[in-house]
Amino acid sequence: MRSENGITTSRREFLSNAGVGLVTASTWLIRTEARSMPGQSDSRTSKSRHTTQEMALRWRALANWVAARGKNLTTIYATHGHGDHFFGVTTVLERFPNARFAARPEVIRIMRQQASPESLATFWNPRFPGQISSHLAIAEELAGNVINLEGHDLVSVPLGFTDTAGTTCLHVPSIGLIVAGDAAYNGVHLHLSESPDQQRRQEWIAALDKMESLKPRAVIAGHKRVENSDSPQILGETRKYILDFERLAVQTTTARELYDQMLKLYPDWGNPGALWTSAQAVKP
Repeated sequence: MRSENGITTSRREFLSNAGVGLVTASTWLIRTEARSMPGQSDSRTSKSRHTTQEMALRWRALANWVAARGKNLTTIYATHGHGDHFFGVTTVLERFPNARFAARPEVIRIMRQQASPESLATFWNPRFPGQISSHLAIAEELAGNVINLEGHDLVSVPLGFTDTAGTTCLHVPSIGLIVAGDAAYNGVHLHLSESPDQQRRQEWIAALDKMESLKPRAVIAGHKRVENSDSPQILGETRKYILDFERLAVQTTTARELYDQMLKLYPDWGNPGALWTSAQAVKP
């Protein structure tokens, strides 16, 4: 995974003894504005072209990966409403037109905000010109909180505010799996830009506590280094990161100082651009 500009696809297939299969996938993008980060020059133009070309290819590769394994894709579940986690669903649905795209109502509300003409014009399209479909798929409301897969329950669990509002995770009790979306990170700097106040960060910690109470054997993060394992320890690591950020936010006076101090604690974590924007949100 590249820590400045790039796209990473994380995929893993879980099989229980009963033979039930669940394919989890997170196709996500990283694009930091190079000129806005400390110690970097403005080199974003050439890099962003390469990144946007890869963005669409990654979603197609994900659909091909599922098809190559002979899976009948029946449901696409969105854990939360950030655009980078659902803009490519249109591409997947082209390959699997009978699949259902579902989410909880609170997730759909954020989706509609992210897919609004204003959001696309001011945020997404300038960063990914020509790569976002003009016909974005918006999830339909999930009936109840359970998706049944061959007699096994996939349980939608509301988490509240984590890296954005209205987030959820998907719990599969039969195989001890949590698909955490962006409620847990794995070796990648957290997106705390939407959590500039302590209350929001405490809500995120409460969500981590809730997931830990389910006693998972594996946790899939929406943002991760592909070489990292899917250990449930990432819940504690995500919590520690938030607490370190809170402590240093009090001890430092500028965004640059907060950024530098956090980078000392987490020098090998990916996407430092997320750390920089988080520091700026706390200390504008």
